Amino acid sequence: MNAAAAPPDNLSFCADLVRSHDFPRYAATLFAPAAERRALLALYAFNVEIVRVRDQVSQPLPGEIRFQWWTDLLSGVVHGSAEGNPVAAELLRAIHDFDLPVEPLSLLVDEHQFDLYNDPMPTLTALEGYLAATSSALFVLAARIMTQPSEAVEHIARHAGLAQGIVQIITTLPRDAAHRQMFVPQQLLADHDCDIEDVFVGKDTPNLRAVLEQLAGEARQHLATALSLLAEVPPAARAAFLPLAQVRADLALLSQPGRNPFTPRQSSRLRTLWTLWRASRSREFTK
Repeated sequence: MNAAAAPPDNLSFCADLVRSHDFPRYAATLFAPAAERRALLALYAFNVEIVRVRDQVSQPLPGEIRFQWWTDLLSGVVHGSAEGNPVAAELLRAIHDFDLPVEPLSLLVDEHQFDLYNDPMPTLTALEGYLAATSSALFVLAARIMTQPSEAVEHIARHAGLAQGIVQIITTLPRDAAHRQMFVPQQLLADHDCDIEDVFVGKDTPNLRAVLEQLAGEARQHLATALSLLAEVPPAARAAFLPLAQVRADLALLSQPGRNPFTPRQSSRLRTLWTLWRASRSREFTK
């Protein structure tokens, strides 16, 4: 594909997609230079497309077919014109312009096949593996767009992705439970004598709150580690980790005493912008 031939409205399509479905990541791209912002939007739009598959199909097979299309695209096998898919065209452009590795993108697609089925997440270790291949991988790739890869960046990205992913799981519990989908590890539910059927029917119990508090504690530890290591990487790389400011804010809200875990939380886009703007000017992310 000729990257320079991508029509200009592909960028707008990706920006609109990310803004609509993943506003915190969209807001974080506003603080990146133009070329890097375009690549970040392509990466995040690709992620939105993959994550949305489970909500767009009623059976696993159509979802598997959609995932296979992306796997084939990333391996160089294109069914039809990639240029006809704005997200695919922009992603290929970002891969070309920033020498992004294809393997983690393919692994991200593979890992999200779990989403198509109602198998519960078995253990905390399994959850960490899932998040490392999805949330953490996005941080690694975003950082590679912003600066040269390094072991330090990958170390921070792992913890950043685990923190962000766990917070997302706690946040989306009402929706997931309604679909009888369980990302909260069965291991933790069993440790706290929490009946999975109680979760599926939206029953707020002390046992479930204990489970979620343990998960939140895991997220706090990973977040603290990631933030403490930011000073070890170049400022340009730190820009890729701006979404951690929103993770910190979300974690504080989710940890409020008496919060009903089945009450969907409506996030304010203005508050998100304010949170990330403040972080972008703080010594934590710039010095």
